Amino acid sequence: MRAPAPAAAGAGGTDCTMAGPLATVRILELAGIGPAPFAGMVLADLGADVLRIDRPASFDPNPEGPSRDLLGRGKRSAVVDLKNTEGVLTMLGLVERAEALIEGFRPGVTERLGVGPGECLARNPRLVYGRMTGWGQEGPYAHAAGHDINYIALAGVLYGIGERGGAPVPPLNLIGDFGGGGMLLALGVVCALLEAGRSGQGQVVDAAMVDGSALLSTLIYAWREDGSWVDERGSNRLDGGAPFYGVYETADGRFISIGALEPQFYAELVRLTGVEEISEAERWDRSSWPGMRERFAELIRTRTRQEWCDVLERSDACFAPVLSMAEAPDHPQNAARTTFVEVEGLVQPGPAPRFSRTPGAVGRPPPYAGQQTDEALADWGLDEGEIARLRAAGAIT
Repeated sequence: MRAPAPAAAGAGGTDCTMAGPLATVRILELAGIGPAPFAGMVLADLGADVLRIDRPASFDPNPEGPSRDLLGRGKRSAVVDLKNTEGVLTMLGLVERAEALIEGFRPGVTERLGVGPGECLARNPRLVYGRMTGWGQEGPYAHAAGHDINYIALAGVLYGIGERGGAPVPPLNLIGDFGGGGMLLALGVVCALLEAGRSGQGQVVDAAMVDGSALLSTLIYAWREDGSWVDERGSNRLDGGAPFYGVYETADGRFISIGALEPQFYAELVRLTGVEEISEAERWDRSSWPGMRERFAELIRTRTRQEWCDVLERSDACFAPVLSMAEAPDHPQNAARTTFVEVEGLVQPGPAPRFSRTPGAVGRPPPYAGQQTDEALADWGLDEGEIARLRAAGAIT
């Protein structure tokens, strides 16, 4: 059974009292897609009061059912028109009350709107201004459109993923968008907040997905430099080339993963499966890998996935079944860790990492655009009269 989300707010999201190590930190997020919203979600999970600023065009006065935009969880939403002079002034007023702002536009967009780093830091010198782009703020690609696949391609990461002799295979959009992008933006914002607490000065955090993707591959670049990694897909220890680190099909058409790299773990794999025992020198001889892989494949195909689980789970053979997203939330290990939670009927990964004294939590379900405009603006210091005036001026919705 997957657990309900740990409650930092009421189940319906009506109580905005937050827990977590970032409690009391106020962050503005300019609405976008992908990595910047993911960074905002991570910060909200850790207790930050994240207010997403949505565009008027995204406002739906009559939403049906819960929002399924899981990257919006834990946040509130206010619609502010940044093409309206009063809307820009409203935004800058919110900046004065914020510790951080995150945005994911192309370089120069927020400057043209009047809410770039210059304007915002002039209003609030302690502000951390987090910027998320694909290519970075400068360079020949800076203003070009792109997506995860393009950023990891330019970083040299995509080239190494895929089967030997085949084309590179996109690893979903986990490396560029979320690992090298949103996660590093969140880290950068937290680091800058820590430094601002010492210096009293804010700064700009320039997070680029191509930079972050390259950073994630540092170990692979190290192996390439020492000669233990070759630039040929499916020919190395971690890319499916090594037969003792790979995915195999079982008798029932499902799959298992094996990662027995170290000698003691490989010895356990041999003991439990009965695969042919060989010397360490032969095991690491690349010329022997195709034959070894076929022997592994033939052996694995003799049993179902569950039968292999019965033999190998909880051993030191470095084994796990390959689960679908439908299966993963109910696996006993994930259930024991509350790795997945359920919020208003929506199953989703829970907050991470864990904290012993100030645990994070899903603070509220994802909002629709403008769902808490009045509530959030009031909490951020605007009185009823000002909110009414701004609505009449078309600055907010």
